Amino acid sequence: MTSDEIRKRFLAFFEARNHTVIPSASLVPENDPSVLFTTAGMQPLVPYLLGQEHPAGKRLVNVQKCVRTQDIEEVGDATHDTFFEMLGNWSLGDYFKKDAITWSYEFLTSKDEGLGLDPNRLYVTVFEGDEDAPKDEESAEIWKSLGIPEERIYFLGKEDNWWSPGDNGPCGPDSEMFYDLRPEVGPITNKEEFKKADDQSRVVEVWNDVFMEYEKKDGKVTGKLTQQNVDTGAGLERLAMVMQDKDNIFDTDLFAGIMKEVEGLASDTKKQRIIADHVRTAVLLISDGVVPSNTEQGYILRRLLRRAIFNTDNKEIPEESLAAIVGAIVFKYEAVYENMQNTSQFIQVIQKEQEAFKKTLDQGLKQFEKMGSDGISGKEAFTLFTTYGFPLELTQELAQEEGIEVDEEGFKKEMREHQDKSRSGAEGKFKGGLADTNPKTIAYHTATHLLHEALRRVLGDHVHQRGSNITSERLRFDFSHTQKMTDEEKQKVEDMINEIIKKDLPVSFTEMSTGVAFESGALGEFGVKYGDKVKVYSVGEGDDRFSYEICGGPHVESTGAMGTFKIKKEEASSAGVRRIKATLE
Repeated sequence: MTSDEIRKRFLAFFEARNHTVIPSASLVPENDPSVLFTTAGMQPLVPYLLGQEHPAGKRLVNVQKCVRTQDIEEVGDATHDTFFEMLGNWSLGDYFKKDAITWSYEFLTSKDEGLGLDPNRLYVTVFEGDEDAPKDEESAEIWKSLGIPEERIYFLGKEDNWWSPGDNGPCGPDSEMFYDLRPEVGPITNKEEFKKADDQSRVVEVWNDVFMEYEKKDGKVTGKLTQQNVDTGAGLERLAMVMQDKDNIFDTDLFAGIMKEVEGLASDTKKQRIIADHVRTAVLLISDGVVPSNTEQGYILRRLLRRAIFNTDNKEIPEESLAAIVGAIVFKYEAVYENMQNTSQFIQVIQKEQEAFKKTLDQGLKQFEKMGSDGISGKEAFTLFTTYGFPLELTQELAQEEGIEVDEEGFKKEMREHQDKSRSGAEGKFKGGLADTNPKTIAYHTATHLLHEALRRVLGDHVHQRGSNITSERLRFDFSHTQKMTDEEKQKVEDMINEIIKKDLPVSFTEMSTGVAFESGALGEFGVKYGDKVKVYSVGEGDDRFSYEICGGPHVESTGAMGTFKIKKEEASSAGVRRIKATLE
C-alpha cells in the first residue's frame, strides 16, 4: 500500500465516522513564538483542546506536517527523521476512550476500510498510574474486549505513556499500539521481552491514542480540563514501513525516489539517509517561508543543510544532483501540500547556503588550526559548531587526521546547556496561538489585520499575508511584494492604520462557511487550507469597515486603545516576500 493510499484511507475512514477533514497547518506556527516548528498534530489545535469551539465541529481529522530535531543525531537509523507526517483524528469534548480505541483497532486491522494488519502481531501499552492520574484499567479492558489478550497489554509509566506539549498545556495518559516486524521469532510474552523488542526495533509504534483530560502548568499537572479530548497520532513514515514490509523508513516509497538521487553523493548508507532526510526537510521548510539564518527557524534550516553537505563524500552537492534531489521531493509532495511547486526557488536557496558554507568551512579550518595540539576541548568544539557551522563529526574527523582527540562529552555538555537555555525561554506557552493573551499581545494581533489591509491599499491587491509572529513587545508580518517599500509608502501605511485606531472602530466576528467567506470578500493567508467553517473578523461596520479577514482570534473589542502604530523595520524575508517589524507605542 503506497503512502498516498494510506493518507486517503485514513481520512476516508474517519470522515465516514462524522469527522471533518481539516488542512495541515504550516510548519511554522502562526503567531506562536514559544516553539520554532509544528512538532505534533495537536499543536495548532491547543485552543480548542482547552475549550474554545472549533468552527468545523467537535470531530476532526487531518494529516499534519511536523518537524522535530531533538533526535537529529539518530537520523540515519531505521526510523528517525526530522520531517514527518502525523495522521490524527480528534474529539473535542465528544467521544472518549471506547470509540477512540475501537476505531484505532478497526482502522489498523480492517481489510476493507483500513490497513488490514494482522491483529495477532499487535502489542499495546497503557498508563500504569501515579499521583497525577490513576492506572488506566479502562483502556486495558477495552483492548481486551476487542480481542487483544492480557499478555500483550503492558502498563508503563509517564516516560512511555503520558503525552504533553511541554511544561504548559493540555496533557494526559495515552495508549500506544506496536506492530511486530519479526513474528517468526515467536510471540512476546511479558513486559521485559516487549521493552527489549522495542529497543531492538523488532516492534515499531504505529498508533497512539492520547486521552487529554488534564492540564499542566509550570511542569506540574494541576487538575482536569473542562472537557475530555482525544488526540490520536500515527506517523505516516512508520505506517508505510510496516505496510510495505520494509525494515526502515528510507526503503519506503516516501524516500525511495530521493534515496536514488543521493546514492552517488556518499559511499556510506547512513550518510545517504542523512542527506535525503535533511534536504527533504529543508525543502518543506523553505516551502513554508523559512530561509537560512543564524536565528530561530532559519538556524535549524541552516544546520540541516550544512549537515547534509558535510555528509557528502566531497563536502558538496553538485548542481545537477541538487536539482534531481529537489525534483524527487517536489514530485512526492506537490499534490499533497501547498507551495511545493517552486522547484527553482528551493534549488536557489540551497545553492546559496552551500556557497556560504564553503566560505565558513575555510574560516573554520583556519580557526581549527589555531587550537591546541593537545586536543580540542568541548567548548572549542562547540564554538566551531555554533560560530563556523562545523558539525561535531567534522571536528572529530579533522582531529583524527591530526592525531588528537575531541572532548565529545564536554561538547555534549555545552550543547545541553545551550538547549536548556533555549528551551526554558521557549517551551510550552500555548495560548490560542499567541505568546500570551495579555491586552498588548491581543492588540498586536489586531494590528496585523490593519497592516495587511493598509499594505494592500497602498501597494496593491497582490499583497497577501505569508506569515506572522506576535509577542507582547512587537509584531512581525511577512507579505508578498517584490520591491523594497519607499519611505513615502511606509508613512502612508502608518498614517492609514493610526487613523483607523483613532476612529475607535468596533471589532467583531461572524462564523460562516469558507466558500461564503471568500465570496463575501474575506482575506485569508496565502497558501493556507481552511476547514469548512471559519471565523471572519471585521474591523469597522458598514461603510466604515476597514478590514475583513479570516482568523481564529482573539482581538480587541475596538481599535481606540491600541496605541500609535510605528513601522520599525522593512526588509526582505525570502524571494518575493518582504517583512515588516512594528510596534504599538
